[in-house]
Amino acid sequence: MTQASPPMQHWIALLRAINVGGHTITMAALRAHFVDMGFVGVETFIASGNVIFEAPDAHPPALEAQIAQHLRQSLGYAVATFLRSPAELAAIAHYQPFPQTEPDSAGHALSVAFLPTLPDDEAQQRLMGLQTAIDDFHIHEREVYWRCRTKVSDSTFSGARLEKALGLSATIRNITTVRRLAAKYGAGG
Repeated sequence: MTQASPPMQHWIALLRAINVGGHTITMAALRAHFVDMGFVGVETFIASGNVIFEAPDAHPPALEAQIAQHLRQSLGYAVATFLRSPAELAAIAHYQPFPQTEPDSAGHALSVAFLPTLPDDEAQQRLMGLQTAIDDFHIHEREVYWRCRTKVSDSTFSGARLEKALGLSATIRNITTVRRLAAKYGAGG
């Protein structure tokens, strides 16, 4: 009798600190790291640390820790890892946190910060205390939606300020990238 293969689950890994701040890696090398960890169907999506793969059905925090540990050992620096299922990514892409949002228009930009967990009440209050006439935030589950009413480069807000306010690691993607990922790899994509 042959043993059945464990059921496989698709995941989208959103990695922090990939191809920013002097930490560069080719997408071929990044894919190779995921294959080395035993994952299959590995693809990358643009060069900002988005990896799509299949793994045996497992507990997401354990997979995140495995990936982060492997990349830290291989690359020599910490790479916070955030996993979302295709269904979760599709829900994030379609969520409307602000009324009349026009993402990535000349007037403002909408970005999504991926977190490991829902921030506690105190952390949420600290973040909301950073809102300005330019920067607005909405927390929903394990994501923070950041509406910037100017170009992001003109804002004083940053990923570092977000992490400090929440006391959590995070990685940020603009809504266009999130929606393109969801269209290609999300549930039904």
